Parts: sequence; structure tokens; C-alpha cells
Amino acid sequence: MEPDHLVAKLRFRHLRMLQVVQATGSLRAASQALNLTQPALSKALTEIESAFGFVLFLRTARGLTPTAQGEAVLRGATLLLEELGHLRADALTADRFAAKIRIGAPPFVAQMYLGGVVKKLVNHATPMRVQLMEERVPALIRALQQGEIDAMISTFPLQRLESGAGAFQYIKLFETQFAVIACAKHPLVRARHVDWARLARERWVMPAEGSMGRKLIEDCFTHAGLPAPLPVVESTSPTTSVQFVAADLGIGIVPDIALIRRSVPPGDSVKQIRVQPEPPSSVVALIFREGASNPRVAQLRDALAEIFRAASVN
Repeated sequence: MEPDHLVAKLRFRHLRMLQVVQATGSLRAASQALNLTQPALSKALTEIESAFGFVLFLRTARGLTPTAQGEAVLRGATLLLEELGHLRADALTADRFAAKIRIGAPPFVAQMYLGGVVKKLVNHATPMRVQLMEERVPALIRALQQGEIDAMISTFPLQRLESGAGAFQYIKLFETQFAVIACAKHPLVRARHVDWARLARERWVMPAEGSMGRKLIEDCFTHAGLPAPLPVVESTSPTTSVQFVAADLGIGIVPDIALIRRSVPPGDSVKQIRVQPEPPSSVVALIFREGASNPRVAQLRDALAEIFRAASVN
């Protein structure tokens, strides 16, 4: 089916209708939410499905459930509606900014690496507005899929990066090595080698459950044939975790040893534990949706390339 046919048949309000039908799960509830009669909404849905050429929702006694094709259309509808709002925001500030770019990053990436990148974007000859979402990786992936951000700069497992992940494109920036850390007075910091069996007996400060950092720790214990210990403290911020470790609340793990210098005063020393085997490294990558070229992402990519090219030279 030619795109021009869909352009002639569909309107943005039809995409909104599809979202409401999915959210409510029934024509009756959707018609009330949209302030339409149920026959009018049923007719509109039939016309939308006719325009696409396939069924978008299965009609059952329990209500409406998206088909596989319907799920794909709904994902696209969400992206289009998000982009429409973004387009309006760009137009309102077009006399001052080239555009607004929405970037997602975990807190440690945002705090450690993005200052120079954001500076280049806002000080460019055609300056951009920058909106930063600091979140855990799973939340960032959902935001990227739904069009709430244009790109994310994040740690990502190297094997996942190499095998691909469907609708995303990746540009590897660098690798970061995770380190197990403890308060300077902790006896393990003086040991030449510490295994994971020994670490299993310690109190732990860990990232939140479900985060990639937490999974990395759990995988280290699993590979050693051990259950992961239950943490005494959980924190979504690596910098906050370093401060808890400095207070001797437990040992922890950081995605970059330089976080220690940024997170605690010189007097509150934190040291690395020489653990064997070491935690695996993780790739930090620029991740964005596949599809038509996004000039906002292209400018971000250029800024990142310039920053990290300069860093590698120095």
C-alpha cells in the first residue's frame, strides 16, 4: 500500500483514537473518553483498519486486544504523536534555537561525560536546547521506543551491542570498567586478591533491583556459583552509593573509578578491592531509533565524536 493512500485517509486524531482504544480496552470506555458515540467510534476504527488494509484489534467478549500488526501501528502512532509535539515546541523557539534535543542517560554517564557534549550543543553556531532525562537503562529504553527521547547515551552489554536489538542503532563511544570498592579502613582493600565467595559474606551497597548495575553484580556471583547477597542499602545513584561506601555502610561497585574522586571529599577515602575475576567491562554507546535520519541526533553524534576524539588524543 502506497504511503500517499494512508496520508489521504488518516489524520492525527485517528492515531489518538487508536491509543485510547488500546488504553481502555473497549469501544464503550474509549468512546466515553473521546466524547464520541460508540457507533461513531466503531465506524472510525473500521475506516482506520480499512486504510491500513488489516485488522488492528481483535474483538472478544472481554474487549479489544491489539493484533501483532496493531501493536506495530500503535508503536508508530505513539512516535508520530510525540514528534508532532516536539515539532510544535521547535517551531515556537525557532527564532532562538535550531531545535530541542531530548537525551537520556544514566546518572553516572550524565555527571561524568556529558558536560562537554552539552556545552558544544548549546554553544553551537546554530544552538540547540537540551533536555536531559537521567534514568536507569530500562526506563531509558522504553522512553526511546515511545519517542519521549531522541537518543540515549548509556552503558550497554557488549554482547547485546554486537548482536543488535531490532529497532535501534548503536555507535560505540568507549568501554568502562566496573570496580568493587570499600571504605579505606576496610580490611579487604589491603588484600592482594579477593574472590567472590569472600565478597558474598560482606554487607553490600547495590544499585536498585532490576537495574543493569544490579544485574552485573548478580551475574558475577552467579558465575562464581554463589547466590547474590541481599544488599543493606540500595541506591539508584552511583555517586550516592560511593558516599554510602565511604561511610562504611558496606562495599559497593562503581562503573568508573573516577566517580570516587567526584563523589567524596578527600578525607573520606574509598579504595578499590582487588577482586578476581574482575567485573566485566561495559560499553557506553550512543543509541537511537532506526529509520529516517534525525538532524538532532546527527548534531549530537558530531558533538560526541569531537569530544571523545579530543579525549583520546589527550
